[in-house]
Amino acid sequence: MATIVSWQELWQFDHSTENDTMQGDSLSLFKRKKTIFAALAGLGLLGLVAVYNCGTNNPTAAALQDKCLFCDFANGRQGPPPVLEVQTDEYVIFKDKSPAATYHYLAIPKQHFDSFSVLNRSHIGLVLRMESGMVELLKSKNVDPSKAIIGFHIPPFISVKHLHLHGIYPPSEMSLWNRINFMSSFWFKTAKDANEALELREL
Repeated sequence: MATIVSWQELWQFDHSTENDTMQGDSLSLFKRKKTIFAALAGLGLLGLVAVYNCGTNNPTAAALQDKCLFCDFANGRQGPPPVLEVQTDEYVIFKDKSPAATYHYLAIPKQHFDSFSVLNRSHIGLVLRMESGMVELLKSKNVDPSKAIIGFHIPPFISVKHLHLHGIYPPSEMSLWNRINFMSSFWFKTAKDANEALELREL
């Protein structure tokens, strides 16, 4: 006996097949995007390591510490220095020369520390005060600090070997590269995570 298929059944079958195809295409596109994202993240990390290693392997790097630009900025020596938004006895805050968003500031101590990695529990107070200064500066710019990115890069993922705290807003303006660069991870610690890490370090 011949099977009679209605137009409705044909239409449903056709669209079901089309939907399956579209879902397959969407899944394939999603996988490709994930692969591209992972590749970009990997290249970015390699780039950061290369930048750090160039400075580390430079035989004059140690000698240049005495000529650290951030030390000059913080202590009012040779420049040209940036405009200091905040200045205390311990640290200064100024705008990043290559901002990742409209508001992007750096808080740096006047005393030289290569990076967050050399700090210990005794530096918790300094880090908290730098964070507090950053929060108050952002508030003065009518920025909600809870929606800003505030934190430190961790070696070898640093480009300047002088401890600096980033304050960035709004994250929505950041490029894909900067979103990876400043995402909470093993290469970037939020101020909260940084203080928790210091609590575990010996003096």
